[in-house]
Amino acid sequence: MTDLKDPHEELTKGDFTEVTQPFDLFSEWLEDAKASEPNDPNAFALATVDQTGMPNVRMLLLKGFDERGFVFYTNFESTKGKELLQAGKAAMCFHWKSLRRQVRIRGPVSEVPADEADAYYQSRPRGSRIGAWASKQSRPLESRFALEKEVAKFTAKFGIGDIPRPDHWSGMRLEPVSIEFWHDRPFRLHDRVLLTREAPGQKWKRERLYP
Repeated sequence: MTDLKDPHEELTKGDFTEVTQPFDLFSEWLEDAKASEPNDPNAFALATVDQTGMPNVRMLLLKGFDERGFVFYTNFESTKGKELLQAGKAAMCFHWKSLRRQVRIRGPVSEVPADEADAYYQSRPRGSRIGAWASKQSRPLESRFALEKEVAKFTAKFGIGDIPRPDHWSGMRLEPVSIEFWHDRPFRLHDRVLLTREAPGQKWKRERLYP
């Protein structure tokens, strides 16, 4: 008889496929990732679509989450920012290779309140705050020197005083209507559980999926 014992079974606490509250399980998995991932356990791939329906995907860092949703920050004048504002929806994928786990999330997105964005912006290193002013994100750049000139310009402009948050730079919150948890198992017979709801704030429905 073929042995289907999972050599990574010790990484899974209990039977996660019985989960009914996805935010609690996501919190547990993220904490596990902080202890095992070599870099950026909060990194995720963000997928958006442009006006033609062509998809785009790139890596970002999660900056906060709770039952209201998952928060990240961006320049609204960038390709990513424009697509988020135009479509009003997005998808995320977290993959923690050291844990053989993955979480996929989909839902509508909306701008976080100004006071929330201000608080996060002020928590960033001074150089990162300067960078939010200096970078015309996603637009053509003639040379590295041109970027460095912009950094120098805004460094001089703000001196040693406060650096206000640019109007074009803020946070987005993805309010999930779909969250899938995935755990690697031998022979590609993975465990998958999908939680869905009709809209943010409504009750979650759970179902297991074939690998």
